Amino acid sequence: MEVATKIRNYIEERGITQIWLSNKTGIPPAKLNLVLNCKRKLTFIEYEVICWALNVDVGSFLEARPPKGLAS
Repeated sequence: MEVATKIRNYIEERGITQIWLSNKTGIPPAKLNLVLNCKRKLTFIEYEVICWALNVDVGSFLEARPPKGLAS
């Protein structure tokens, strides 16, 4: 599952609005919406700010996986 999808699910489950998250992070609402709907890539800086705003560890939405082309 994509990081952005995990973030979207997290905020929806907790009743957090995209507008609130936009205001807290300074990420414009339109840009945040594109990110959370997987139509724009999330930068690591944006990811860090979102984690800060949600008060979660930066590892919360990540999962380790091998680089493409390498066997598991």
